[in-house]
Parts: sequence; structure tokens; C-alpha cells
Amino acid sequence: MIAAEHPLTFLAAALLVAIAPGPGIFYVVARTLSGGRFAGFASSVGLGLGGLVHVAAGAVGVSALLMASAQAFTVLKLVGGVYLLWLGIKSWREARAPAPIDLRAADARRAFRDGIIVEALNPKTAAFFLAFIPQFIDPVRPVAVQFIVLGLVSVCLNTSADLLVTCWAAMARAGLEKRPALIVRLRQASGAVMCGLGASLLLARRSS
Repeated sequence: MIAAEHPLTFLAAALLVAIAPGPGIFYVVARTLSGGRFAGFASSVGLGLGGLVHVAAGAVGVSALLMASAQAFTVLKLVGGVYLLWLGIKSWREARAPAPIDLRAADARRAFRDGIIVEALNPKTAAFFLAFIPQFIDPVRPVAVQFIVLGLVSVCLNTSADLLVTCWAAMARAGLEKRPALIVRLRQASGAVMCGLGASLLLARRSS
């Protein structure tokens, strides 16, 4: 399906992208520090499913149409940015509320849903896949199928990196359980990070 010389090059490049600190990693760290291990895991998987939305859209050409339309790009980034800002403000306001060591059940489902929405509404993710994946596609073979396969690999690597970071952030959070004041500050910082990610998305510009 993919030319023999491409797989290792693609895997190396995709792995570097996955482990490089970026909005996704900062987001799952913020959710983990705010809500605990389960919230982080749920957020990571949610981000992965949101990424698959962009893979499917890119394979059928929807993402290309989105990036070509200034109006559609603006609407998507506004909705996604405002949603992130709302999550950040909510986390900041709830920072001093009593919180269990690890959120479960309904809270994990909410984190899972938020992860999907945040990633699916991020036009920068669509732009990334459109810029990154075509470099490794063989034009003489089915393009859509190759896009989906490479996209799945990329999303799996990104999600794996997010899950590893979640484990690290959860251990750091657990080490601070006996310092409630510091936990409050961490939860406030998590809210600030999400607000910062939302502001960054609102200021994003469409590549010409």
C-alpha cells in the first residue's frame, strides 16, 4: 500500500511529532493535574478519537475544503477556542472545591467527551494532517486509503504519548496529595493552561 522506502521514514517522523511537547500533551497534563489519572486517560483517548475525525475528513477531502474557506476556518477555531476557554475558566473556578483523589464514572465520561470536542474543533489539527501525511503518500496508489492508514498510525502514536504523559502527571499529582494548598494551585494552573490553549487557537491564522 505504501512504497517500501516510506514506512520507516514516516514512523520516525510521526514518533518525533508525537513526543514533541504540543497542545495535546499540555491539555492532558492539565486535565490530569485537575481531575486525576482517570480524567487524564479519558482525555487522551478522547483526543485520539477527535484526531480520527480529522483523518477521516482529510481522506475524503473535507479538511481541504475547510482550509480553503476562511469563513469555515474562522467559525471552527472560534467554537473550539471558546470551548477551551470555558473549560479553563470552569477548572479555575472549581479549583478550591473539595475534589476526590481521582475522578471517576461521570467525570471521566465528561473528560472523554471534552477531549473529542476539543480535538475535533481544532482546525490546526486538520492543517497538520493535510501538511504532514501527503509527504508520505504514493500518488499511483489509492490516496484515501493511504491517508487513513497513515493517519491511524499517527493518531495511535500521539495517543500513546498522551497516555504516558498522563501516567507521569498522575504520579506527580499523587505525590502532592498531602499538600492541599499546592493541589489547589495546580488545579488553577491547569485551568490557566487550558485558557492559554484556547487563546492560542483563537489567534490561529489560516495558512495561505
